[in-house]
Amino acid sequence: MHMKKASIALIILSFIAFISLGLPDGLLGVAWPGIRGDFKLPLDAMGLLLIFSTAGYSLSSFFTGVLVRRLGIGGLLSLSCGLTATALMVYALTPIWWLFVIAASLGGVGAGAIDAGINTYVEKNHSERMMQWLHASFGIGVTIGPVIMTLGLALTTRWQPGYIIVSVAQAVLALTFFITKSLWKGVDSGDVEKHHGEGEASLGETLRKLSALLSMLMFFIYTGVELGLGLWAYSLLTISRNVSPAVAGFITGSYWAMFTFGRILAGWYTKKMTIKMILYISIFSAIAGSVLVSLNLGTLMTVLGIAIIGFSIAPVFPSLISDTGNRVGPRHVSNTIGMQIAAAGIGAAVVPSIAGVLARLYSLEIIPFYLLTALVLLLISFVFSHPKSLRD
Repeated sequence: MHMKKASIALIILSFIAFISLGLPDGLLGVAWPGIRGDFKLPLDAMGLLLIFSTAGYSLSSFFTGVLVRRLGIGGLLSLSCGLTATALMVYALTPIWWLFVIAASLGGVGAGAIDAGINTYVEKNHSERMMQWLHASFGIGVTIGPVIMTLGLALTTRWQPGYIIVSVAQAVLALTFFITKSLWKGVDSGDVEKHHGEGEASLGETLRKLSALLSMLMFFIYTGVELGLGLWAYSLLTISRNVSPAVAGFITGSYWAMFTFGRILAGWYTKKMTIKMILYISIFSAIAGSVLVSLNLGTLMTVLGIAIIGFSIAPVFPSLISDTGNRVGPRHVSNTIGMQIAAAGIGAAVVPSIAGVLARLYSLEIIPFYLLTALVLLLISFVFSHPKSLRD
């Protein structure tokens, strides 16, 4: 009974951690005009923040397997939340732009470790349903973040209070993880040692596995497609397809709404379908939605295609996390999850950026075809990522 209560407490903490992980991502878009004005920055200076944040995120998530073995999941999460809280407070207090940028890398380190650490715990100790709901929690955080920042701006006309509020919340979470460190000790290594006397693989061993490298490629592609459509849908609709800004804004918002709804709903049907079946259906459906958007058969078909993509890809990230052990074997799970999260962070920066370059060289209409090609590559990578034997 005690173990059951501990497990419930840990999954609740995990959900709260993922809500907090989404909060900072939801703050920046609303705060950016004020930040840009205060620091007298050009419009594209946000790119510098994203580069530094992605570097920190990818670095920490890549080495999460090593860090978990050194610090334990509880210790790593406590440290990571502390780093994120510090970064957000620096955002709110510093008058120096370069300190703001350096803080972005610090926040990225914290976010990457939280992301990979919690994913590792849930993949090893809970069901696919819990994995889907964990990632739905991130969607809740991304939704709440803009509300917090908007309220702060409405009450004070300043963007700093929003960051202070979320910083304090992260600090409280860091303290909570520190206090509950002992609860995490029994789950740090999952079932690996129980079934494999030799323990977990080294990072070098994992890097030599083709299935681990293909897993990184899949996360690179997937996150790039997810964010790429979210970032470029508005421009495609308003500039290339003559949709009014108000309607385009609603459609773009609906994309994320369908995305969050898809993850919540996925938690219910995971018991009726295998992870592999969910992934095949999701990727094929997303490809079908991309074809609709690419063909440009009118606004209604474009909207339908975007909605299908958002709903279809929603279960992919958490399902790929849950499927990690099937692809690489239990000994490589911790290392591979960290590597996957690192690749996802890089993909989120690189894939949408390439879309922008292609749009400038050709037209915005190239973007749906580009994302369609990426989804087909994702499907091919998934097919070849499951070896017939997991023997090392």
